[in-house]
Amino acid sequence: MRRRRRLALSLAAALVTSGGLVAVLTGTASAAPANGSYTLVNAGSGLCATVPGASTGDGVQLVQTACAGTAGQVFALSGGQLKAAHSGKCLGVRDASTSAGKAVQQESCTSAASQTWQFTASGSNYRIVNANGGKCLNVKDNSTSSGALLQQNSCDSVATKQWTLRPANGGGDPDPTPTVTPTATPTVTPTSGGGDGSGPWPSDTGSVHQTVTRNVGTFFDGGMKRYYGIGDGGQGESQDPMFVVANGGTIQNVIIDAPAGDGIHCEGSCTIKNVWWNDVGEDAATFRSSSSSARYLVDGGGAKSASDKVFQHNGAGTLTIRDFQVHSAGKLYRACGNCSTSYQRHVVMDGVTARSTKVLAGINTNWGDTARFSRITVYGSAVICEKYRGVPKGSEPTKIGEGADGVNCLYSPSDITYR
Repeated sequence: MRRRRRLALSLAAALVTSGGLVAVLTGTASAAPANGSYTLVNAGSGLCATVPGASTGDGVQLVQTACAGTAGQVFALSGGQLKAAHSGKCLGVRDASTSAGKAVQQESCTSAASQTWQFTASGSNYRIVNANGGKCLNVKDNSTSSGALLQQNSCDSVATKQWTLRPANGGGDPDPTPTVTPTATPTVTPTSGGGDGSGPWPSDTGSVHQTVTRNVGTFFDGGMKRYYGIGDGGQGESQDPMFVVANGGTIQNVIIDAPAGDGIHCEGSCTIKNVWWNDVGEDAATFRSSSSSARYLVDGGGAKSASDKVFQHNGAGTLTIRDFQVHSAGKLYRACGNCSTSYQRHVVMDGVTARSTKVLAGINTNWGDTARFSRITVYGSAVICEKYRGVPKGSEPTKIGEGADGVNCLYSPSDITYR
């Protein structure tokens, strides 16, 4: 009997040394769920693992957001890999690290162990364990807030390290859905619009006088309050922004009023959702990432009174403007033509309504910029795509043309409706 006990203790020590402690501490190892498409529901928060902004770029860290089953929340499980259905990229640990706290991100699929996940049963849920370091998919700081980052961490019984795999194909859920209910997005009844293309515009639920820039990290919901108070409301350069959004972050349900300085700064890939500018000051938003894989999304909302431009693209990457309305603006979008660093930039406009706006997009064709348009409605007249020759900082870019060309300005007559 003593020999057996010594043998058991020796085996346990070997498991610790070899990394097999994961299976011992995290529950009985179970066969992986059947191959298929799932949303990953966190047992501690009731929120879903999400690729923010449905980005297709490498290196985008996952967050948790309210479950909707939309692009960026569906993952195909096959052979231990979890592949984002919208991008075809695999969930992996940044830098193939084995350290706690390292970001879980989407990245181009390889055969790396850091992109392979094992599943251990934990009641009706699973712990999702990285095969490279034996650490569990976790929410940073065990947060239950929408927008919190996903990472790997040591496996234990904390609820935020456990996940329900909910089939994404409409089939029955084999596991109970967690009872935690995420905070609902405020419902706001917009004011009526006229037949001139002004469209509906929301009323605020209160006001916030903000005189210093607010760094909102990876998630901020303004509850449809009206924010104002920075700058002079004019076009002066280098005004401070009202909000700074971190890489992979989301800002939503905000009304911005004058004075609002330089609006919103996106430091990396970001989502600006249901944000309305009553009066654009210097710019409504500026996109600043130096990465060509950066993806920015403006989803819904609108902007009024931008005597120069609404969206300024100073960094690299691709901006998508979807279901947005612009009133009384010089340009809806401008790819910087004389910034300190020259990048190739891309813009996609889909479902945009423009009224009293001179130009929808200005791009620099000599740097390979592109602008794509679909479902565009123009009240009155507007130049759809204006082409410039970008220059070094200190000079002024030169306009060299306008209109569709099949190379840089991409649209057909059927994409534009004039009223």
